[in-house]
Amino acid sequence: MSIKSIAAKLFAKNIYKKTQLWARNPVATQQAVFESLIKDAQQTQFGKDHHFDQIKTTEDFAKKVPIRDYEDLKSYVEKVVKGEENVLWKGKPLYFAKTSGTTSGAKYIPLTKESMPYHIEAARNAILHYIHETGKADFVDGKMIFLQGSPILEEKYGIKFGRLSGIVAHFVPKYLQKNRMPSWETNCIDDWETKVDAIVEETFDKNMTVISGIPSWVQMYFERLQQKGGKPIGDIFKNFNLFIYGGVNYEPYRAKFENLIGRKVDSIELFPASEGFFAYQDSQKEKGMLLLLNSGIFYEFIKSDEFYTENPKRYTIGEVELGVNYVLIISTNAGLWGYNIGDTVLFTSLKPYRVIVSGRIKHYISAFGEHVIGKEVESALQEAVEGTNIRVNEFTVAPQINPESGLPYHEWFIEFDSETSGEPENLEHFAEAIDNAMRKQNIYYDDLIVGNVLRKVVVTKVPKNGFQEYMKSIGKLGGQNKIPRLSNDRKIADFLSKN
Repeated sequence: MSIKSIAAKLFAKNIYKKTQLWARNPVATQQAVFESLIKDAQQTQFGKDHHFDQIKTTEDFAKKVPIRDYEDLKSYVEKVVKGEENVLWKGKPLYFAKTSGTTSGAKYIPLTKESMPYHIEAARNAILHYIHETGKADFVDGKMIFLQGSPILEEKYGIKFGRLSGIVAHFVPKYLQKNRMPSWETNCIDDWETKVDAIVEETFDKNMTVISGIPSWVQMYFERLQQKGGKPIGDIFKNFNLFIYGGVNYEPYRAKFENLIGRKVDSIELFPASEGFFAYQDSQKEKGMLLLLNSGIFYEFIKSDEFYTENPKRYTIGEVELGVNYVLIISTNAGLWGYNIGDTVLFTSLKPYRVIVSGRIKHYISAFGEHVIGKEVESALQEAVEGTNIRVNEFTVAPQINPESGLPYHEWFIEFDSETSGEPENLEHFAEAIDNAMRKQNIYYDDLIVGNVLRKVVVTKVPKNGFQEYMKSIGKLGGQNKIPRLSNDRKIADFLSKN
């Protein structure tokens, strides 16, 4: 065992103890965060507009600060982008994380000197919790790759901006610099396909031990490695044993990954976003990710089936229940207040508070009142492929409201792994397995099938790289971009059908 791995174990033990201090006192921890946020932002423009000096309780806050999305906050953000100080948070932000919005065009999410450290510490602590629980630390001596956006930043009014993953690249700890891949030059390549090819060339003969990124884009990297090497990834990287991911549910990809790698590897799930780093998997034994209650973020939760009602109740951490689908609302030390990030979560544990990401409040299908969410389609697909040789590369689901004949239906667009005989032998039987799994999970969907309002699921095969072609067509190939699991319209479906 190296000195580096011994030091990692000692550090991991220390961080674990610190985590337990706040995890065992969740309500008091969140109350302290809430009070600190309100106090620090009282003299900001937003704080004055919303009478922060009169806010004493979370109930006061809910009355004075309505739920907002980016569009609702945009007038404040635009002032910050133009260099104004003390608008949403004291002073100016250090950076803007630039993301692509669906209705807003480019979105600029502020990152402050108070919020930035939590993005770095959370990713680090996820790995340290893994080391503490498993005792595995040898991987720290190998090479680690983080598939991310370009670290090249632009600047306006004295504030730099770029992709969050590119900004984070500037904060890699010194003790990881020698181990980190790809090189700075390769990381700066904008074109994703060119970048992946360059990463393959750089890493092919290296001792890769940790690989991190969104599963769909890591899959592209693995496939090109396999094309070059002609053997499983586990044979190319013999010491690769830890996969770190976030952004999407890994389960639909797991069978495909294990086939590409040639064996099972441990994994750590993260829940990061430009707006904050919300949770990470703190245990290989327990389901869900530890919600980070002491990281400068005050959380509120709205039941998703009440979200679009007038004045829905806003729950705090001490009021949430297991198994309820909540819309996640945040207020942060970067100046986001009562902010709807669009994600929905389910609590899997209340001691400590752990969550899974169940979907997006805007990514759902309810063309007939079925209220289908992302977690349900992912679970249904997982159940349908379980115990089979079927491998799925990517998928999305959309309603077909006006079919040429017969009843409407949910159309599942699936790219199977045809190169490894990963397609179902009988597509209709496979569709029926998905449909049965959906009916068990969603009573509204089941009622529509029983009542002959909908017919059963239809599966449409997507050619190899079909989803990549779609992402390329909208300028979102690679990086942190991902395919929506669900759409209540047929924009994606129409592209896939035509191509």
